[in-house]
Amino acid sequence: MINRREFLSSAVMAATAANLGAQSPSSEWGSSVIDIHSHLRQSVDANMTHMQGCGVTNAVLLARSSATEQVKAIQAKYPGRFVWSASADITKPDAAELLTKAVKDGAQGFGEIKFHVEADGPELRRMYALAAELKVPILVHFQEVPHFEGEGVWSTGFKRFAAMLKAYPKTIFIGHADAFWANVSADYAEEAAYPSGPIKRGGVTDKLLADYPNLYGDLSANSGNNALSRDPEFTADFLARHQNKLLFGSDCSCQDGKGGGVSQANNPAAARLAGKCVARETLTILKKSAKPAAFRKMTWENAHKVFKIKA
Repeated sequence: MINRREFLSSAVMAATAANLGAQSPSSEWGSSVIDIHSHLRQSVDANMTHMQGCGVTNAVLLARSSATEQVKAIQAKYPGRFVWSASADITKPDAAELLTKAVKDGAQGFGEIKFHVEADGPELRRMYALAAELKVPILVHFQEVPHFEGEGVWSTGFKRFAAMLKAYPKTIFIGHADAFWANVSADYAEEAAYPSGPIKRGGVTDKLLADYPNLYGDLSANSGNNALSRDPEFTADFLARHQNKLLFGSDCSCQDGKGGGVSQANNPAAARLAGKCVARETLTILKKSAKPAAFRKMTWENAHKVFKIKA
């Protein structure tokens, strides 16, 4: 086991050292855009192809801790465009060692953390504590309803999550996925992965974002897009109120940034976005629903603050 205390200082320095070079503003969105939820693709160029197709200039790559060399190859070919966030199997005894090493090697966050455990269980509690120790954010997938038979659920018990935000005040949490975004409405009762219709104010997610400075929201995937699409009047107010706490992400599987290839194939419940680029769809909503300064925060400034990226 690596002695975390021995290199904590150097790990933090590594986590804050990476720069995202000043990029030309996206011609589509009027400013530079960073996608904080871009899963590592198989080839080096595929990562850039998707970004260019949807008008995104930079990204946080989500990758297994074992993918360090692949990430470094992408960063070398496209300097100033990518930073990364690492994941490992948190149910295994070596998870802390692997994630600590990843931060030492340059990872600037933990995530996406997605396992069949409770959100307040011992496995995730260890990760929350480690993220605080290493001073990196942790991105957690919350899901109470399976998308298909046999999938199971992930990081369950989001309605109890206030206790974790209180217990780990030095941990920076980034909430993501179905339960996080469905709970923006006060009437959510785990009956559907992606509820529709008007949002009832006073939802758990809305309250937690307002009450806890250590919680941020990842707007990616069908879950984030669905929450933003349900009730335009609520969305405009929600974005204005939480503009300092929200981060644009895509979690998009299309190949070209325009909906080409296989999109949403592993999530039949998200058929509404089949054949579409999730990044493009969500950026369109944000552009339409938020004032320019708020749009800039959600698509650029907040990510730099949370992931400690030097612009």
